[in-house]
Parts: sequence; C-alpha cells; structure tokens
Amino acid sequence: MILLSFDIEEFDMPLEYDGQISLEQQLQISRTGTIAILDVLKKYNAKATFFSTVIFAESNQDIIHRLLEEGHELASHTWFHSDFKNEHLKSSRERLSELFDTEVIGLRMPRMSPVDETEVKTAGYVYNSSINPIFLPGRYNNLGVSKSYFKLKEVIQIPASVSPIFRIPLFWLSFHNFPTFLYRYLAKRSWKDNGYLNIYFHPWEFADIKNSEFKLPNFTTKNTGQDMIARFDTFLEWLVKNKQKFCTIKEFVDIIN
Repeated sequence: MILLSFDIEEFDMPLEYDGQISLEQQLQISRTGTIAILDVLKKYNAKATFFSTVIFAESNQDIIHRLLEEGHELASHTWFHSDFKNEHLKSSRERLSELFDTEVIGLRMPRMSPVDETEVKTAGYVYNSSINPIFLPGRYNNLGVSKSYFKLKEVIQIPASVSPIFRIPLFWLSFHNFPTFLYRYLAKRSWKDNGYLNIYFHPWEFADIKNSEFKLPNFTTKNTGQDMIARFDTFLEWLVKNKQKFCTIKEFVDIIN
C-alpha cells in the first residue's frame, strides 16, 4: 500500500539560504507544482494526501477544491510555514474544514518539527505524520522512534518511510539524489518490511526553482521541474506495474485503527 503525500505551502526555503523571494513568488511556485502533481496523480488514478498551510489554501481555493473533487485528502500543515504557535493547530484545522467543507483529521508539522502530542489531541487530530525516524544533522535525531505506525497520547503516529536496515530515508531529498534503481530497491524493501510505504514531496520540486536569487544548494534543486515530473511519472508507473495500491492517509488510518 502506497501513501503519497505533499506538503503544499509557501515556498520559503530560499530564505533559509539567505536567498530572495517574495511571498507572491512563493505561492506561485507552489501553485504551479501542485497542478503538475495533480495531473500526474490523475493519470494513474493515484489518491494522495495534501498537507496544506492555511496561507496556501486561502490563496489557491480552486486548487484545493480540485484535489478534493479528485478524491484526495486535505490535511493541515498549520497556518504558516515559518511561524508556528500551538493555537495554530486547532485554528488551522478548523479553518481548512470550514473553507472546504471537509473533515480534517491529519497533521504534518512544517519541516517535520516536534510538537506536543497532548496539544495535537486537544486540537482534534486523529493522526500526525510529522516524524522522520532518522538522524539528520542539525534537524532531528529520531533513531529511537519506531519505523512503523504507533500511538502516542491517543494520536496515531505515521512516520515517513525508511529502509529496513540503516534507516536510509526515502523522503523527497533521496528521491532527487539517489539513482533511480537504488531508490526503487529501498522503497520495495520498505513496503515489504512494513506493509506500506509513506513518502512525501513538495510542489516546488515540480516547478522551476533554479533561480540564482534563491541561492539554493544543488542537492535541493537536482532533478526538479520537468525532470521531477518525468521522474515521478515513471515512479508511479513502476508502482502500478508492481501492483501497489494507493490510498490517502485517512483511508489507511481507517484500516489500521
């Protein structure tokens, strides 16, 4: 079973590298990428989960309506991508639900940041997919966390997938930089080990972000834009040939809960 998810947000990563980008550019790049993602998913009838910030959703309501109409799940990525307060947990969930008349039960914190699970439960979430169970220097050390789903404070935790041995991450950065054959091998090992694969991407990966003003390092821009669209398309084709089924995280939670 394949759990595809996308963090649709303000593309503020250039600011982490002292680059220059306006909020308008951030939103436009993410909009362009989200449309490309939806087109590929539709081609393979693959359902996915979209974790959206309120800022992106309010500015791109037509996109959110489209993804819901095509059978995808809308979940919360809090209110802003670079400014978080605990009250944003509840307010973002309620705002997204109100705007699009849909049940929002899932959370992913921006940049997979840690969060108080008591606050997550109080805010009304059923699941949280904010854990990358690896050691990433300068970001997090989750080597002691389960690779498979588990419950914490009554909230179902669904970590991002890693390889069974050595916990090699299978998130977006690996998808860009690993040789295709290696990524597919590790992905197959992971879904056989856990019974599912949970991997996530961002819309800006599917857009043109090779702008000198952004000052992004090569490992973030490699295989982005049209290269990423083609790479992702062939990956989904490969999954289909391997008889893998796609489902939203909400559907997966219904199965395991």
